[in-house]
Amino acid sequence: MKYLKDDVAAQDAVQQIFLKTITELKKYKVTYFKSCLYMVAKNHCLVLLRNNNRTIQIEDNFVMENEETDYFAMQHNEKTLTAIEECLPQLSAEHRVCITLFYLEKKSYQTICSTTGYSNLQVKSYIQNGKRNLRILVEKQLKQQS
Repeated sequence: MKYLKDDVAAQDAVQQIFLKTITELKKYKVTYFKSCLYMVAKNHCLVLLRNNNRTIQIEDNFVMENEETDYFAMQHNEKTLTAIEECLPQLSAEHRVCITLFYLEKKSYQTICSTTGYSNLQVKSYIQNGKRNLRILVEKQLKQQS
């Protein structure tokens, strides 16, 4: 319920998580079942939300200090997005393709694997390393602009 915010969807998710846990736990040695089950449930819900393009509603209990703060935040975000656009071509082809497909086109790992011909482990590695390299490039560029 915390993630899905819908009774029916949560009940379906519990059943799917139960089945997944029964089949997948045979493959691993689990020492802390409670935390393992929590992570399986959390990841399952996040995948559902991502696939359904739903967003988690955040409570609007915060107050902006003033409009000036909001303006500077928007300006900083715009600079960061511009830096990302400029730094993305600097990544290796594998990293660039996997990051573009995963984050910009919202493709799943399996879709990326079938599109690119990379293995599942390669795709995960390219996304993780590419994201790290992109962050480093963006931070370097933002420092130079300051």
